[in-house]
Amino acid sequence: MLTVLRGERVTPPPMWLMRQAGRYLPEYRELRAEKGGFLELVHDSQAACEVTLQPLRRFDFDAAILFSDILVIPHAMGQDLWFEAGEGPRLAPRLAETALETLTPAPERLEPVYATIRLLKQSMPSGRALLGFAGSPWTVATYMVDGQGSKDHGAARRMAYTQRDRFAALIDAIVDATADYLIKQVEAGVDAVQLFDSWAGSLAPDEFERWVIAPNRAIVDRVRASCPGVPVIGFPKGAGAKLLAYALGVQPDVIGLDETVDPVWANAVLPEKMVVQGNLDPLLLIAGGDALNARIDAIRAAFPTRPHIFNLGHGILPDTPIAHVEQLVRRVRLDEGSNGVGAA
Repeated sequence: MLTVLRGERVTPPPMWLMRQAGRYLPEYRELRAEKGGFLELVHDSQAACEVTLQPLRRFDFDAAILFSDILVIPHAMGQDLWFEAGEGPRLAPRLAETALETLTPAPERLEPVYATIRLLKQSMPSGRALLGFAGSPWTVATYMVDGQGSKDHGAARRMAYTQRDRFAALIDAIVDATADYLIKQVEAGVDAVQLFDSWAGSLAPDEFERWVIAPNRAIVDRVRASCPGVPVIGFPKGAGAKLLAYALGVQPDVIGLDETVDPVWANAVLPEKMVVQGNLDPLLLIAGGDALNARIDAIRAAFPTRPHIFNLGHGILPDTPIAHVEQLVRRVRLDEGSNGVGAA
């Protein structure tokens, strides 16, 4: 995994799955019920370490991703955070109604995350990478402004248009908090980090440049200055035709492709040396069978010479059959016996 993160092609490609530690695993559901809920798991470092390792034990993935949530940053910036059963996260006060300056920062709320990373470094299987992560500023801002998720991110988009200075100040504050958070994750022991811009696709091109490209580039620059050599994965979900602008503007070491991106097109337009990650449709992993095998093969074939990390185009879904994940692993690793590095 680290070989590919640093720009060298390996066959078969390394693989991990977004949300690989989660509700599709019975051992995860059991531990979550025992602890009482999602945030209780995140804040219990021993439990979060266990959840992070569960998918590696089952599937021998090439990387573990820290079990946490993108909304720990607004929580550390002073908003209250909780999860409504069946409805998702809630943040208060809503910044559509409250000034950022009235919040009292609480950076100590991030300490359990760093403790989890330190535990993981003692427990990770040999030869497996540990990934940290954070939400990108635009995506995090959509939750902070509206106090919850939404379909069109209208509250944040309206603020960005009508209160530009106020919204810019919020984005700048998230950039600072996120860069510091990722740097501390590296100091605690992660090998690489991923920036999730889950709602990047909701912005018009000019707004994409201002609220996605520029803030993510600022974070990447800060992380590289403090942690030289630590790879950064950028994942602008929904970027579509703006993917190249993101790659050139943000300059991550790796760019993640969501399931709507044609991998053949991405291979043709992205910078030659840039590593790609993705991009199997999570619903196809539920379907399984011959269709799953065919798409796995097509994704791999789309990158005949480019370094590639096999992953989903977004997070694994709760009703994914474990047998289909096992099928995925077998299919991706069909040529496990080859000499690997540098093979086309």
